[in-house]
Amino acid sequence: MHINFQLILLLSVTMTHHLTLAQTCNERQLPGPTLVDMCGESGMLMSFLDSFVRKNEKISGICERVKPIETPDPEYDYIVVGGGAAGSVVAARLSEISHWKVLLLEAGDDEPASAQIPSFTTDIEGSSLEWGYLTTNESHACLSTNASCTYAAAKALGGCTVHNGMIYLRGNPTDYNNWAAMGNEGWTWDEVKPFFLKVEDNGEIDRVGRFWHATGGPLFVERSRYQPPFTDSILRAAEEAGFGVSEDLNGDETTGFAIVQTTSKNGVRRSSATSYLRPIRNRENLHISLNTTVTRVIIEDGKAVGVEYFKNDEFKTVRALREVILSAGNVKSPHILLLSGIGPKEHLESMGITVVKDLPGVGSNYHDHPYFMLSFTINENDVYDNDWAVAAEYLAFQTGPLSSYGIAGVIAHIASTATTPDYPDIQIFSAGYQADCAPGEIGALRSTGRRTVTLSALYLHPKSRGRISLASNDPFESPLIWGNFLSEPSDVVGILEGINIVLKLTNSNTLRSHNMTLSMSILEACRGYTFATTEYWKCALHQAVKPVGHGTGSCKMGPKHDAMAVVDHKLRVRGIKGLRVADTSIMPQIITGNTASPTMMIGERVSEFIKESSGLSSESRMGVVPTK
Repeated sequence: MHINFQLILLLSVTMTHHLTLAQTCNERQLPGPTLVDMCGESGMLMSFLDSFVRKNEKISGICERVKPIETPDPEYDYIVVGGGAAGSVVAARLSEISHWKVLLLEAGDDEPASAQIPSFTTDIEGSSLEWGYLTTNESHACLSTNASCTYAAAKALGGCTVHNGMIYLRGNPTDYNNWAAMGNEGWTWDEVKPFFLKVEDNGEIDRVGRFWHATGGPLFVERSRYQPPFTDSILRAAEEAGFGVSEDLNGDETTGFAIVQTTSKNGVRRSSATSYLRPIRNRENLHISLNTTVTRVIIEDGKAVGVEYFKNDEFKTVRALREVILSAGNVKSPHILLLSGIGPKEHLESMGITVVKDLPGVGSNYHDHPYFMLSFTINENDVYDNDWAVAAEYLAFQTGPLSSYGIAGVIAHIASTATTPDYPDIQIFSAGYQADCAPGEIGALRSTGRRTVTLSALYLHPKSRGRISLASNDPFESPLIWGNFLSEPSDVVGILEGINIVLKLTNSNTLRSHNMTLSMSILEACRGYTFATTEYWKCALHQAVKPVGHGTGSCKMGPKHDAMAVVDHKLRVRGIKGLRVADTSIMPQIITGNTASPTMMIGERVSEFIKESSGLSSESRMGVVPTK
């Protein structure tokens, strides 16, 4: 009887408050994973929430979904491989030119309705939406997990923007000035800033200002409108501990703690595909093929003329009259190049692949932000943050705990002793209060203990470099990913400083008033050290540090004299005509922050390069993504 009452409450509230149900506009079944898939035995709430989210146009966008084709035509002007953070942008921008015929090939399906709910981000990250990559043969990190780290990479239209934390950070101006100083003409902060602004539609423009931000772009950003009360405690602690609070880490206050903006709108995630592709779903010169795995680029006489792909259990080819753009991500872009015969000569020959172009840098220079998570308890009961009332509020209004990612919107950028005050190299990020998988009863306990929150120390300027290489010439076998994390001592020192920042923060009177207590099991391999000492943390880092999922650099951009450069400053693959790479893999050096927004900027940048090279006037090259 108790459950029946809750169901009646849920149904009556959601229907009374103008729940938008899409019943006739699109009969296509939305892909999974569902909330039930992700949550398992979490009871009736997850089933009903998933069902109503799928039917709610304001959340699932079922009436605005792209209309994929089943079989591509024999040829196109441009072929974009990968519909992620950059690829969605490239496909949208190139198809602005009405006489250009553009094909976007995506290995995954459309994004699931479940991914639109911000609070389920952690559950999405470990779901069937992932490629399931693991790094191998780590000598300095992930030792507690058999020297293998999880590598987060989404397999879906929208790519990483479907499963990431939605954090909208653009990096530090010094990052891009450094790229330019390496010989990459046109990549200073002043030169890339207009492309960041072109992306953005800022929902808080009066607060953040137009010098640093813009409106009118495809990607809506704003701070989550729901913040757990503990968020304020973290910010007060930051002030008390002397770290300061920034109004906008993307503005002129690049250090301190802040509630950052996210790629969401009115309590719903906004991926790159949602932002760039859905508004142009009826554009006739853009074809999108989902569940289509590109296996190699076809090269003839030193020019990319098409791609081979696998779909519906068969291999096919499609021709590109002008260019092929690889936006498949930091793992798949080098993987496809290697399978195409572009990469280190000896490695290709050892795999039985005909060498088309000897480019030793393909797959090298891979790096990521390493982080270490510290767990704490606070003096609150360990209750579920999701229940029938929370679900009803979200379905009706897209507000409340489900509309945010808990306290994860609190981010800090702090300068260590190894850098200058205006170029922070440590990020602190938070987790807790996520309203996700739950049985439904109001006040239900997750455990009999106290609530857990985590603070993680991440090093923003890692020096360690790894490599991505072929395991075989089978396109369906995952490549070998070797992160080589923490091989450089400076990376260890950086994270140790980050840990000290976290401990200083939690020792503030503000957080001590919550009885915030370190709550971590002693690692077996580190029992020889006193817990929570510097020597213990050094040991623990090698056991438990992980890459955060900002993989970059495996097809790095560089000048002609850099033998390890894969692409030039206009992202053209060295020695191959008609082939470019545009995603995080081209970054010669990882940026100071999360990578989704810079990747979208790269998509805008390469689109402009392509339009320039075609001879279009500046008036023809500019534009916004129209509605039809």
